[in-house]
Amino acid sequence: MQNMGISDTAREILKKYYGHDSFRGGQEEIISHLVAGEDVLAIMPTGAGKSICYQIPALMADGITLVVSPLISLMNDQVSALVQAGIRGAYYNSSLNEAQSRKMLSNMVRGVYKIIYVAPERLESEFFLDVCSQLDISYIAIDESHCVSQWGQDFRPSYLKIMDFVDKLPRRPVIGAFTATATGEVRNDIIKILKLKDPFVLTTGFDRPNLYFDARTVHTKRDKVEELIAIMSEKKDQSGIIYCSTRKAVEEVYTNLDALGYPVTKYHAGLSQEERIKNQEDFIYDRKPIVVATNAFGMGIDKSNVSFVIHYNMPKNIENYYQEAGRAGRDGSPASCYMLYSPTDVFTIKYFIENQEEIEGISPKMREEIKRKDLIRMNMMIGYCNSSLCLRNYILRYFGEYRNEKCGNCSSCTDAKRASELRSRLPLKKNAGAKNTGAKNSVYIDNAKRKPPTSSELLYDELRAMRVKLAKEQNVPPYIIFSDKVLRALCDEKPLSIDDLMKISGIGSYKAEKYGKAIIDTIKAASHKKAERAEETEDIDKCIVADYKAGIRGAVLAKKYNMSVGELQYKLKRLL
Repeated sequence: MQNMGISDTAREILKKYYGHDSFRGGQEEIISHLVAGEDVLAIMPTGAGKSICYQIPALMADGITLVVSPLISLMNDQVSALVQAGIRGAYYNSSLNEAQSRKMLSNMVRGVYKIIYVAPERLESEFFLDVCSQLDISYIAIDESHCVSQWGQDFRPSYLKIMDFVDKLPRRPVIGAFTATATGEVRNDIIKILKLKDPFVLTTGFDRPNLYFDARTVHTKRDKVEELIAIMSEKKDQSGIIYCSTRKAVEEVYTNLDALGYPVTKYHAGLSQEERIKNQEDFIYDRKPIVVATNAFGMGIDKSNVSFVIHYNMPKNIENYYQEAGRAGRDGSPASCYMLYSPTDVFTIKYFIENQEEIEGISPKMREEIKRKDLIRMNMMIGYCNSSLCLRNYILRYFGEYRNEKCGNCSSCTDAKRASELRSRLPLKKNAGAKNTGAKNSVYIDNAKRKPPTSSELLYDELRAMRVKLAKEQNVPPYIIFSDKVLRALCDEKPLSIDDLMKISGIGSYKAEKYGKAIIDTIKAASHKKAERAEETEDIDKCIVADYKAGIRGAVLAKKYNMSVGELQYKLKRLL
């Protein structure tokens, strides 16, 4: 079925627009089946590159591709990323006013766009159906396809009407359904409800090796705050999300962190729409790189440089937890996922389950069955929080993957080993409430702490400043221009030509041509600054030695060069 021409073309597109030399696991298979005209159901973890699986077939096709997506924020991010890569894309949702909608639809008819993101509710518009009926629609990609299932954690009734739209089209496009989390029951629902025809089904595996998992049990509110502060003390200059189950908890955590000077914002349904928009943009644009939020925040946020996610309260099921935790480390860099579990969290979850909003078209009997299954899923989540076994394996088993070996990258796998190694040397502070030793005991070390760039910090800081400048000019978030992973690669390789620049994974030809001069100028300037600083340091060192030999000693000499006595002694030991 797979033909070399298709494969070569797909790889050329991958390199040209996305800057990658090779596909990730499962991507090429999915692309090949879609291009061959087969429906697909792809279950791939967050950060595995689902969007490439339907964007590349879209670019290979003569017609346009519709991508059904549930959230405005996701569409905005995805379209911005497409445009920055040199791909013609647009979105059609409630954020557009009437004039903008008319312009977008007019451009759509004229063939301006290759990929159009559309909210499921917009598919119910007769006018939109009329427009689409006149066009050649090659593919319909359904993102977050688990939303179609009543057994899924994010059931959306609007997803049930997607096939009404498809059935009214003059010709049925090839359909690709994509999701990050789906149990066997949900997968069957997706295939049945979306009427997938003998689909190619691929589960690439749910594992995210770059994520470190940590679960801590705390019994008092004070202990929970202390654990949070202990974690946050290691997260300076990093971007992260802290999830809370209630608005009240969001406000409390936000207030505590703000008082400690963290660059933090907040997000929950109790804020005005203007506040929510501003706070979300502050987070996305890294003006406030840390956000405290309810689970209303984040679905569709494609921020690649989130390096930690903390669940201040237990979520209601593992599907939600893994999806929310998976917003860390999307660029493939090491990232950390923490769970601060308190038995009192269970009461909040039970209240939400017992008092769910009624969904139109769901019978009382079905509602009771949904509640029963929600309670079962809640108990599985409690099991994760209390497990002394490998946390990664616990999650993978839930989704049907079974491994015997320990992952070595979760608190259950690492804490016992560390405690054993350090017990003879470090006094362990007892903490009866905590399952794990905790960061404040001096035993816990976050092995997924993001490593600094291997090249000089000066260059990395200069590249970040350059990225912010470019992002402001383009009116997009900085991570849309380049991910942190790309910046670190630039630090390592220091390319000084467009050809060398295109060897960096994540920089395609469009971005290389558009931003190449800015990158190369920044690298050259940083190199000059480094040389100047080295000369300056060498001059200062010579002066310190001369003053020391002239008889200036101790605190007087330290004060003259703005150092502590200890720093001065260390420097003199090295210089003399």
